[in-house]
Amino acid sequence: MNKDEVLLTQEGLAKIEEELRELKTVKRKELAERLKVAISYGDLKENSEYHSAKDDQAFMETRILMLERMLRNARIVDEKSLNLNEVTVGCIVILNDIEFAERLEYRIVGPAEANAADNKISYESPLGKELLGKKVGDVISVNAPMGILQYELLKIKATS
Repeated sequence: MNKDEVLLTQEGLAKIEEELRELKTVKRKELAERLKVAISYGDLKENSEYHSAKDDQAFMETRILMLERMLRNARIVDEKSLNLNEVTVGCIVILNDIEFAERLEYRIVGPAEANAADNKISYESPLGKELLGKKVGDVISVNAPMGILQYELLKIKATS
């Protein structure tokens, strides 16, 4: 994998395409209207509405460029042909937290899709890095700020 390549699941690709569409259509029009109203107030030097809208516009255009670059460099993970004998991007892992005897479930995704609230962890995260290539029954040790965390890999499964 080259350094610019972005691994995405089909779901992640759809979300990025939807966000890009929303930014280029709806959000651009909204910001253009905000700018028009702010300009109508006159004296742009001390016009906080104008400066706020310009800042938002710069942020949005940067986000659009980032999303377009992600899509250009995207490699879609074929989740239907995952090898479930070892952990790979796109699979779901079920772990046992050895210290707390707690069962955890995570989906391994690319950094662009990672979202801890949805139990999606990046293959570039400390836990994700340790999990890649592991097999059921392996014990994974992760160096965390609070010390070494250990997990036993209980199951590897597909998303559907």
